[in-house]
Amino acid sequence: MSKPAVPTTAPLSPGLRRFLYGTAATTGAAILIVEILGAKMLSPYVGTSHFVWTAQIAVTLLSLAVGYWFGGWLVDRSQNLRRLYTCILLAAVYLCFTVPFTAKVAFACLQFPLAVGSLLASLFLFFVPLTLLATVGPFVIRVLTSVVAGVGGTVGRLSAVSTLGSVLGTVLIGYVLIPFLPNSVTMFITAGVLMALSAVYFFVWREKGDSMNGPVVLVALGVFAGWAGIRIDAKSPSDSMTEVARRNSNFGLMQVFETGGGGRRYYLNDYLTQNTYDPEAKQSISLFTYGLHGLATVYTAQIKDVLCIGMGVGIVPMQFAREGSKVDVVEINDAIANVAKAHFHLEPDKLNLTVGDGRQFVNAATKQYDAVILDAFLGDSSPSHLMTQEAFTAMRRVLRPDGVLVINSFGDFEPGQDFFTASLDKTLRSVFGTVRIHASGNGNVFFVATPAKELKQHRTMDFAAMHPTVRQQARDALEGIRTTNPKSGIVLTDDFNPVEFHDAKNREQFRRQLAFSMRPK
Repeated sequence: MSKPAVPTTAPLSPGLRRFLYGTAATTGAAILIVEILGAKMLSPYVGTSHFVWTAQIAVTLLSLAVGYWFGGWLVDRSQNLRRLYTCILLAAVYLCFTVPFTAKVAFACLQFPLAVGSLLASLFLFFVPLTLLATVGPFVIRVLTSVVAGVGGTVGRLSAVSTLGSVLGTVLIGYVLIPFLPNSVTMFITAGVLMALSAVYFFVWREKGDSMNGPVVLVALGVFAGWAGIRIDAKSPSDSMTEVARRNSNFGLMQVFETGGGGRRYYLNDYLTQNTYDPEAKQSISLFTYGLHGLATVYTAQIKDVLCIGMGVGIVPMQFAREGSKVDVVEINDAIANVAKAHFHLEPDKLNLTVGDGRQFVNAATKQYDAVILDAFLGDSSPSHLMTQEAFTAMRRVLRPDGVLVINSFGDFEPGQDFFTASLDKTLRSVFGTVRIHASGNGNVFFVATPAKELKQHRTMDFAAMHPTVRQQARDALEGIRTTNPKSGIVLTDDFNPVEFHDAKNREQFRRQLAFSMRPK
């Protein structure tokens, strides 16, 4: 009869065993936080399309695969836990360096197509730390397993603990960290927790004679890199502008900048300019605000009831409200109202504001409107689920027979680059009686659709009431009626809406222009 295998290492103390399970939970949480936070940190430069999330998820899964293999290889050569916690410490330090270098890496990758650039950026920034964190699973399983008979229970318990940690990390990043802290701070905190975890092991359980010089130097290096990155992230994009407000949210980092003397005010979301404002005149300096309001007034006999899907900083809804219209606004970002009230003269009590998704609001609505304003916009594109045949059918249902839907979008009319514009036109025509496209040539493309058989112009725009800097652009937009080639597009549906894929080149170009325009000098 063969003798049972004798353990090659000394039995673990109960405290160390509990610490190893805590390590599995903590690193499981960190992996999910880095996966989600990584995409958020890259979004100001490469957007939030399915290309970006595909790249981030692919890099995470690749890192896990390589990390599991490496962890198994490492522990088979030695069960010395110093190796494991060195891996965790190195991952933490690497994450600290992502804080100051994310922008540099992202700008370098903007020269590539979106699908390639987002993958390269994610690989460079997150592959190494995620791989090192993934070594924990196989390493801890081997260390905790003293006999084969108990390996099933060990693997089960450790997998459960790690998965619960991942759940906790997901909840933390989604409901606590992103809404209330800048992304750079959240990444630094995540790295700090991992550094603290490693430091506890090295201080409490290191073997006699093991030097602390290496871990101390690595922690100091990580703290310096992370802190420097936070300072860089807080800098204004230009010496001529001052940041007057900053707030993170579930839908990006919100910032307000002013030029010297307060002559111009800018609202940025994830570093991309969303609106420009003259605080003295209390007027927007962005064409789209005048296009949305002006076209709605041009094509309706009277506007008593208005629905705005997307509020931004509230310029367009407030224009209607000040003219006596009853205005319902549905805005998905619950943090924007306070920013708009403090810096863009929003008066929430004059609006009926609902925080939620525009599609959900319209589907449940029973009220009818004279005008629906669709300006659900973030950076380079509108949410695709608001641009389908089914979405427009719901919007037509809440419009009065002679009401209008006015959409702000970015589009192109050049052959080969007009898929989105042609598809949006084609989709609207499959639902509405009449569709008209206005464009001034500056990038904004306005669609006007009505259930009626004819789109009647009841008045012209009030150019005199507009900010002087945009009057000519507004005239050009009103006169610039455009058409699309139906063969270039398709009818977009909930089931098949490949806009992000076909329009990727145009969106890349626009986002690249916006990102470089706000790049710190």
